[in-house]
Amino acid sequence: MTQDQIAARFDFARALIRDAGDLAHGYFKARGSLSVKSKGPQDVVSEADLNTELLIRERLSSSFPDDAFLGEETGLSAYAPGQGIWVVDPIDGTQPFVSGMSSWCVSIAFMADGELKFGMVYAPARDELFAGGEGFAATLNGEPVEVHPGSSVRDGLVGAGYSPRVAPENYLPVFERLLKAGGMFYRDGSGALSLCYVACGRLIGYIEPHINSWDCLGAIAVIRAAGLATSDFLAGDALRKGNHLVAGKPSAFEELTEILGIS
Repeated sequence: MTQDQIAARFDFARALIRDAGDLAHGYFKARGSLSVKSKGPQDVVSEADLNTELLIRERLSSSFPDDAFLGEETGLSAYAPGQGIWVVDPIDGTQPFVSGMSSWCVSIAFMADGELKFGMVYAPARDELFAGGEGFAATLNGEPVEVHPGSSVRDGLVGAGYSPRVAPENYLPVFERLLKAGGMFYRDGSGALSLCYVACGRLIGYIEPHINSWDCLGAIAVIRAAGLATSDFLAGDALRKGNHLVAGKPSAFEELTEILGIS
């Protein structure tokens, strides 16, 4: 796929994510009437999630019919090696969403030839659009981001992701190592948003023992475009099954990796 073809998708996605965010935000403002179902502990889904994903999927299918699609709610389309694929979370942070909190977002990423090309994350309730990728600068609302000035977990906050897919007894030692290293954790319910806060310098790093691809690929693209480091998230079958994730300033990356306990 040529850079011009990727750029066309980038421009399309930047407009699409705002439309999808506006749809989701409409549901957010009328959330008292939403139908909400539980998918498991601390994992809920509403009609807003499904309808927002359907809007994204249908528009992408119409404009780029040869591309594959992976969404949290509607799953994976037919996908062949080397094919372009969109990876989407229509609402990352559904629990905050249904609870009336602003810490939720829409996330869109695009991959080609097995490589992450670009991504964007839009938080409508906070009016913040993060974007970036290979050949695309890391931006927040169209302006270049600034990375955190610190060099250690002692110098700033670390985003700490967690899900019930990891047993508490396997995760609590991570908090212990972080605190003993002089760090402090931050969590607001959306992995994608917290990762973007790494990209724009609000957080010095992010750690999570298991995160799904639709929750993080959009933000990983922004982080890498900002010149920051991430672990090799796509190793193995992570696109479908997820993986651990470390992200942050290169100067703090080894420290973050040791805190998460990943060799």
